[in-house]
Amino acid sequence: MNKHEMREQVFKIIFGIGFHEGDDLQTLIDNYLDDSCEIELKDSERRKIAAKALAVGEKIPDLDRQINEVAEGWKTNRMGKAELNILRLALYEIKYDDSVPVKVAINEAVELSKEYCNDDTPGFINGMLANFV
Repeated sequence: MNKHEMREQVFKIIFGIGFHEGDDLQTLIDNYLDDSCEIELKDSERRKIAAKALAVGEKIPDLDRQINEVAEGWKTNRMGKAELNILRLALYEIKYDDSVPVKVAINEAVELSKEYCNDDTPGFINGMLANFV
């Protein structure tokens, strides 16, 4: 599994968090990896995906605060859930994951938005993330 595919799995996990507020984050991650993940994962891939999803999930309040500070007219409570979670993941990688170059985080976010959002979203994602670099 390549890094893009792993990132996509993390995105899917954090997307699901919003539908299970109040549930234990680790349990949600484990349930996704056990029951909903459509890709056969090696143990090492599973550990990496779970660790990143947990790290992003724990930072959601901080990530949302940072997004709201730069968002003009589109605070997190008004954003589409896919767009918001793509932003959360990319911002986490930009701010907290030294293993991911900033340009890669932005490019991957734009690519995810092309796959999971409407045609206007890649420009929105790119513009929002430009505010952080």
